[in-house]
Amino acid sequence: MAFVGKTKKATQQFETPEEMYLSPMPRTGKAAQGLWVHQGDVIRSYAENHTETADLALELPTGTGKTLPGLLIGEWVRRKGEGPVLYATPTTQLAKQVEKTAKREGIPVALLIGKHEDWDPADEMAVEAGEMVGLTTYSSIFNTRPYVPAPRLLIFDDAHAGEQFVGHKHGVDIRRSRDETAYLSVLTALKPFLSGLQFQRLEGPPDPGSHHAVRLIAPAVDREALAVLDSTLAKLGRPHKYDHAMIRAGFDASLVYLSYSGIQIRPMIPPTSENKVFAQARQRIYLSATLGSGGELERAFGRTSIVRMPLKSKTAPRSGRRLFVFPDLVAGGGSLALTKRIVALTNKALVLSQDTVERAEDAASQLAGEGIPVSGRDELDSQGLRAFAKATTGLLGLANRYDGMDLPDDACRVVVLDGKPDAVGLQERFLSERAEANSALLERIRTRIVQGAGRSTRGPNDFAVVVIRGADLTKYFARPENIAALDPELQAEVQFGWENSRGVDADVIVENVQTFLEHDEGWRTGGEEKVAEFLEDAKKVEPAAAEPLGKAAPLEVEAWQLAYASEWVAASKKLQEAVAQVGPEATRGYRGLLLYIAGVWMHLGAKDETQRAKARDLVREAGMAANRGTWLREMMPLPGAPDIDLAPMDVIAVNEIVARLRGKLKSGVLRNELLEMQAALGQDEAKRYERGLTSLGSFLGASAEKPKGQARADSAWEWGNAMWLTVEAKSEGHDDGLLPVKDIRQANTQMDQLAADREMDSAPANSPIVLLSDKLTVDPRHAPIANRNVYLSSPAVVSTIAGDVAAVWADLLSTATGKLSEPDQKKHVRAALADNGCLPSQVIDRLTQSRIRPGD
Repeated sequence: MAFVGKTKKATQQFETPEEMYLSPMPRTGKAAQGLWVHQGDVIRSYAENHTETADLALELPTGTGKTLPGLLIGEWVRRKGEGPVLYATPTTQLAKQVEKTAKREGIPVALLIGKHEDWDPADEMAVEAGEMVGLTTYSSIFNTRPYVPAPRLLIFDDAHAGEQFVGHKHGVDIRRSRDETAYLSVLTALKPFLSGLQFQRLEGPPDPGSHHAVRLIAPAVDREALAVLDSTLAKLGRPHKYDHAMIRAGFDASLVYLSYSGIQIRPMIPPTSENKVFAQARQRIYLSATLGSGGELERAFGRTSIVRMPLKSKTAPRSGRRLFVFPDLVAGGGSLALTKRIVALTNKALVLSQDTVERAEDAASQLAGEGIPVSGRDELDSQGLRAFAKATTGLLGLANRYDGMDLPDDACRVVVLDGKPDAVGLQERFLSERAEANSALLERIRTRIVQGAGRSTRGPNDFAVVVIRGADLTKYFARPENIAALDPELQAEVQFGWENSRGVDADVIVENVQTFLEHDEGWRTGGEEKVAEFLEDAKKVEPAAAEPLGKAAPLEVEAWQLAYASEWVAASKKLQEAVAQVGPEATRGYRGLLLYIAGVWMHLGAKDETQRAKARDLVREAGMAANRGTWLREMMPLPGAPDIDLAPMDVIAVNEIVARLRGKLKSGVLRNELLEMQAALGQDEAKRYERGLTSLGSFLGASAEKPKGQARADSAWEWGNAMWLTVEAKSEGHDDGLLPVKDIRQANTQMDQLAADREMDSAPANSPIVLLSDKLTVDPRHAPIANRNVYLSSPAVVSTIAGDVAAVWADLLSTATGKLSEPDQKKHVRAALADNGCLPSQVIDRLTQSRIRPGD
């Protein structure tokens, strides 16, 4: 007979996590030799001041060791015997990485990842009983039926990625390329919110315009259509019906983001208070690489207040050295060729992109030398990061994976950032491209760039080359305010890289990269000292929008919680309080969006005509508050609301097009002109391109021509004296890939010259001057020379507008010979233009997304 007595738990307690760490824990020989100073500061401050803080964010910059302090805090709390402790990571790969660290340091952990039926029941019970720290993923917490226990302490690693892994989980994301049947089913349910032409373009084969634009729909405005949408989503297969279940309780608070490529349906801020594991935790700790002041963490996790505990030291710990290279700036162009040469120096690189999985892997394949293996998401999921880290050669191409991959020492010395990470999901694309609410995304974009650049510099002695590919990302680094928002060390590295890429011969750059990779005396004397010179003047400056957005964040979170509970009037009032905080010019686009949502919510909860009138007023204010608010014209109007007044330039365009349609119309000739316009704007020959621009202006209801004289714009569009626009394509190459200062100075004069042609003192106020180029960005030293009305756009944007215009005119020509009265025809023209982004005010909006002059 053998009886077992009471089990004695290893619950020796210590005053602080640091004291516990210094005790004889069962570490392996590979354990850390000791804590870094900043790591000790973090766990000491936690023990002294924050053991009962409900929501706490700990700042530990990229590559300075977040995992160990997080695990030590978790183990210290676990030993108190107050309940389960969970440590959550964005991905299973990172959870396995944390498990190795924990075992190395002698911390008992259990891995609770993947399908619940695959979990070890003994591990589950050990976590529930507080005998082990549970290692899990965000998705194991944020789902319709989480199996992890409600914890005493819940730790989120890489919390700065919360929007991607928490916000996206609270919504339905349908990608047409993966499930066209589901896409078309939902598109049909959304038909009441679309014009006939819009639906036709989205349902049919792609055209240049329909493929890219993202439009916003507030489905709760039409209760009958909302019910159909809800029913349609519930009938979809996996994973969509489960994703729908995550938000079904408050579905009428969701917004729809619709494009040709996909549909995303979600609330702007996730209803995490509905999740029992998250909400019932006594404490939530967010381990973050950055503690921005713009409220990003609060919005991502749906919390009204998260206390920030920054590093005590004013100087952030170094996380290695990075050599930034900007191939788009090199002498003679050849960005792809130079990047391939840099990758070939080691034949090993991590390639990060925000594009699709397939395109990210294609981007890596383009850079790989002959015989060099290329892997992607599937290999990472099946083999783990260790296989790539140990390989002597190979390229790993990943989409939207800027966090959670540690490649220290010589595991990988080259990181390629391919494109600006500003549109991970359709909601972000709408905020960025339509609502002009980039201010709300700046913190998110900056964090992704910093995280991606730091994948191979995980400690103070690491070093790696960071290649910046793509015109959009290069232009991001050309903005002084974006550089100033970085930590000083990173500012210095970026500025050093810019100066040593701009106009430099490719052979010299490859030689410099080789010197850096050797990292011996040649680098220390020739490179490191120069980086230090840039560091002397580097000073971090928070963006102007950060403070007001930070003040608005808790009010926004509370508003969305109220909306999710269908407390519409209270939600609207709370969001109006948030609007009052979002005041500066830098946040106008975001303010307009909040006002519109507040108007919709007031309408949904209105019990009398006073509240209904208030709802209409809020929507009207949204149009005035937004920078241009052209997306508002695509929205279903609130019942009883008058049409939004057209801008004077739009009235002129509608009248001109109607006059043309009611005149001596030759449909065949016009159709041929439309085909030629699109063809001309899709090729590079200068004279033909100029004719295409002028033809486009004419189809937009403008008086369009090529101004006479030297150094004049390629085309000038005039809508009476309401608004003018000049466009000039810059197709010629330049040694440094930068827009020459002479072109900026020349652009500054275009409106004055046009006014002189018309014998006027000046052009209409705010008339824009647009320079077109796919390849050029602006030297930060020269950008301040530009007038406020000078912008940089691309031929691709013009081509997209031309596609939209062709679709609109095809529709107009099909009805031109009918029996529409002139007033009805004006309504039809107005609707067709507005629904497809072709009113002059909308076209100007599309062409003026990037002002050259900084700070405006």
